[in-house]
Amino acid sequence: MMEVLPGRCVPIAKRELLWAGSAGLACWLAGVIFIDRKRTGDAISVMSEVAQTLLTQDVRVWVFPEGTRNHNGSMLPFKRGAFHLAVQAQVPIVPIVMSSYQDFYCKKERRFTSGQCQVRVLPPVPTEGLTPDDVPALADRVRHSMLTVFREISTDGRGGGDYLKKPGGGG
Repeated sequence: MMEVLPGRCVPIAKRELLWAGSAGLACWLAGVIFIDRKRTGDAISVMSEVAQTLLTQDVRVWVFPEGTRNHNGSMLPFKRGAFHLAVQAQVPIVPIVMSSYQDFYCKKERRFTSGQCQVRVLPPVPTEGLTPDDVPALADRVRHSMLTVFREISTDGRGGGDYLKKPGGGG
């Protein structure tokens, strides 16, 4: 993922990662924006500040819209915070899709073995002129386009394996 990110790109992560030992410290030092998902009011105010930063400091934000990891071979419903942020700042959304890593990640052991993933950058989705009322449809539209690509690149034999084709493989 780091290879496809533009300069001045700052990730947003759940606040719990701040307390994840050396990984949390590395995130903090890297400028990760932490969101307390349990305190919605705080998360909304942080997102408002981020929107202003996007506009005034030419910063990009990297958000995982599912909000948490998913290991069932598909994508979870998207949380709408990132979409509200994009609409508020009137900046485009650039969807980035990574193929499944289920074939070479053991969830039980939390361990990766060797494997291959594909990353595909989709065309930007404009938000100019959209309002908060447009956010649900925007999130659904982006999720649908990302899910279509996720299924394609996770089953073509070049990045993510064929688990989606197996009976009971989800997706």
